[in-house]
Amino acid sequence: MALTDLSASPSVKDGLAIIVVAAGSGTRLGYGMPKALVPLAGRPILGIALESVARALPSARIIVTVPAGDTELSAIAVAHGAHAVTGGATRAQSVACALAAVDCAATYVLVHDAARCLVPARVITAVVAALAAGERAVVPVLPVNDTVRGVDAQGHSAGTVDRSGLRAVQTPQGFDADLLVDVNRQAGLLELDDQGALTPVNRVADPEGITDDASLIERFARHVPVTLVAGHDESFKITRPFDLVTARAVLEERAHRAVADHVAD
Repeated sequence: MALTDLSASPSVKDGLAIIVVAAGSGTRLGYGMPKALVPLAGRPILGIALESVARALPSARIIVTVPAGDTELSAIAVAHGAHAVTGGATRAQSVACALAAVDCAATYVLVHDAARCLVPARVITAVVAALAAGERAVVPVLPVNDTVRGVDAQGHSAGTVDRSGLRAVQTPQGFDADLLVDVNRQAGLLELDDQGALTPVNRVADPEGITDDASLIERFARHVPVTLVAGHDESFKITRPFDLVTARAVLEERAHRAVADHVAD
């Protein structure tokens, strides 16, 4: 999908809010701290993620979900001009907590994983441009390059899966704000209190089959198509130690390119 001129894309004046999910424990990284606090090239992952978002959409309102009892991630959020809210027990519940804190005037909401801290600006602006063009649910994706096999109940190969119809999902995912609130209410993740304000619902588990925000649309608003736009290899999710190695390499390459561009100028 071709990008439109950013000057025509929604700004905070048009009601654009970005939720950055940073309440994960980061157990698989093995640092003994929330994932978003883990250092990457001397800076916490959350700080890099917020810089990436602000670089693409400098005037958008940013809400960061943090673990209960947190102070460090909240301080990073504030330092980057974002608002921190306590997340829930799961990613979906954390997003609901953030939605309850979004200004009621919001027209569009983007939901982004802090762990995808290296997302290029053009991915973010592609999502926003699609929303500005009238789409109501937008997801960046990449083709699946590896051979994929199905597995039967005994753990044996069930044959190769046709990957031509498969895509790997990334963030930020963008939505019409009212639509995202509506499907979160239908899923039992949000409710209205006695004063008519949105309130997150404490749940034991997420609704079955809900793996990301787009899956809420596909389950509770099936009449709304989820539009796919091009993602980027650098938008990978930092989950395991090897991902940190890759992320450092990306940052080093970006630094080298920046120096080369400066010299060329």
